[in-house]
Amino acid sequence: MCHQCDYKKLLDAVDLEATTNRLQVLEVVGNNRFPLSANDIYTTLARRSTINRVTVYRILDLLVARRVVERLSTGGRAAYFGLAPNAHHQPHPHFYCKRCKRMDCLPPESLNVDVDPLWKTFPGRIDKVEVRVDGVCQHCVEHAATDNNKRGKA
Repeated sequence: MCHQCDYKKLLDAVDLEATTNRLQVLEVVGNNRFPLSANDIYTTLARRSTINRVTVYRILDLLVARRVVERLSTGGRAAYFGLAPNAHHQPHPHFYCKRCKRMDCLPPESLNVDVDPLWKTFPGRIDKVEVRVDGVCQHCVEHAATDNNKRGKA
């Protein structure tokens, strides 16, 4: 979550007009503690406005193309969205729970990946380096343990 970001300035910096819909999408993405799916973003916005689902998807595509928002892969067809790194939002790894399908942000210092050698030696253009750790989150591990205990007592 990035409370220091000025969403209007982020849009201005990439020559995008700060429309109400774009600002609302950025607020939902930026004011969450974890990345959201496009459907989660739409559902959140639909509670308070009349924004169209297609509009949300188009805005997300535009914000990703302008590197204001980043699309995070789940390894399948689904994607999650979070603020792209900026002056107030450091690059960081993510954790994807294979059971509940939730993606969480990990602290930048939790996983040290030195990409400098890659930037210096790769002959092509690198647009993004994404680090994702897959596993089962604590909640799902605890839920599975509780279920197993219930079955053992039956």
